[in-house]
Amino acid sequence: MSQTFPHNPLTRFITSDETSWCLEQYQAHGGYQGFRKSLDMSQDQLLDTLKESNLRGRGGAGFPTGLKWSFVPRGNNAPSPRYLIVNADEMEPGVFKDRMLLEKTPHQIIEGLLVGAQTLGASIGYIFLRGDYYLAEERLTQALNECRAANLLGQNILGSELNFDIHLHTSAGRYICGEETALINSMEGKRATPRAKPPFPQVAGLWGKPTIVNNVETFCNLPHIINFGPQWFKELGLEEDAGTKIFGVSGRVNNPGLWELPMGTPIREIIEQHAGGMCDGYSLKGFLPGGGSTDFLVTEHLDVPMDYDAIGKQGSRMGTGTIIILDDKYCPVSMVLNLIKFFAQESCGWCTPCRDGLPWAQVLLEKIESGEGELEDITQLEELCRFAAPGNTFCALAPGAVEPLQSALNYFKKDFESHITQACCPFHVQQDLKLDLGHSHSMNKDGGESHEQV
Repeated sequence: MSQTFPHNPLTRFITSDETSWCLEQYQAHGGYQGFRKSLDMSQDQLLDTLKESNLRGRGGAGFPTGLKWSFVPRGNNAPSPRYLIVNADEMEPGVFKDRMLLEKTPHQIIEGLLVGAQTLGASIGYIFLRGDYYLAEERLTQALNECRAANLLGQNILGSELNFDIHLHTSAGRYICGEETALINSMEGKRATPRAKPPFPQVAGLWGKPTIVNNVETFCNLPHIINFGPQWFKELGLEEDAGTKIFGVSGRVNNPGLWELPMGTPIREIIEQHAGGMCDGYSLKGFLPGGGSTDFLVTEHLDVPMDYDAIGKQGSRMGTGTIIILDDKYCPVSMVLNLIKFFAQESCGWCTPCRDGLPWAQVLLEKIESGEGELEDITQLEELCRFAAPGNTFCALAPGAVEPLQSALNYFKKDFESHITQACCPFHVQQDLKLDLGHSHSMNKDGGESHEQV
């Protein structure tokens, strides 16, 4: 019988009857076929297949997954146990793609972990879940129990030599746990601060043992690559990057949401076709292509493909692939201030540019937004962005945090300056004036005192 090759592997299990998270439904649609196939392959064959697929990590960094996994010691004399960790602590502002996969297809994540265990000889897996994802926790717990009952977890899985189990760990909710060594420290009951590297987690991670940490979406790709082959996976992409991706759009568009699309899909297609374009009365001013810690791009970049390298060449990052819209009626200073407040609060406090630089950036932005800023404040913000650049900090939190700020100062500098020269937020003044005019109109209809209201 000929095999059908899906064009939407990550979402093909999601059905309209809301039962896609159950084992019976998942297997009825072909679930666990990739894992079953992996049991007939050697570790070298599995790793070679993963490398050949050109899968890049979907958490934001885009590091080649096969290369990352190749650093894990394997063989009879390799340290054990070896751990696999799914980073499901989705804390990036504007991002909700992993939540959909966790709630709709928890078995897809478990199958990805099983393929990983067979590839690396791992015996223990963890799902590090955002504590606010209550429905995901409930469904993952049921899915894990279903797997144990069906001998898809435990000893001698499906009659093989593989022994593997998965534990669900709900996090306390800190953005810094997106950094894999901070996440590992948190799991060990320590303060969630990044570790010095080397050694890297692949060699000495959780409790000093070889550990792989990858994003939810990354693990979800593994069974499909094994089941349908690396060449099929590569051909799904439209540009250099392979496979599909869960892209999303939030903001003032007609149809905000998530869609599984080929890697390399143009930004214009995502915003104008899938998200339905801008709402009436609003136009696109700029957008963050990959979540709250990526640089702004503007309308001249709409035809750029959503591809790691293509976005990088435009001075930003694809990150998580979830686009945040800035429309022409929203204040860019206020938007950046909101993000900087979040990142300043989420700093682990380990290094100076992050611990002290981000709160100081917040102070300067609050001055400007309230109409009390000075032109010298813009110069200071530009300097703070340089101090927080990669290489000056212990991890990527501060460099990512200042990306919206540095790019806003590049593309929307006149908006910053107008706050200072007008001693107020021009966007809020316009909104207040509209509100007052609307109130005046209402009072006129009722016979009220319109002139005083205006």
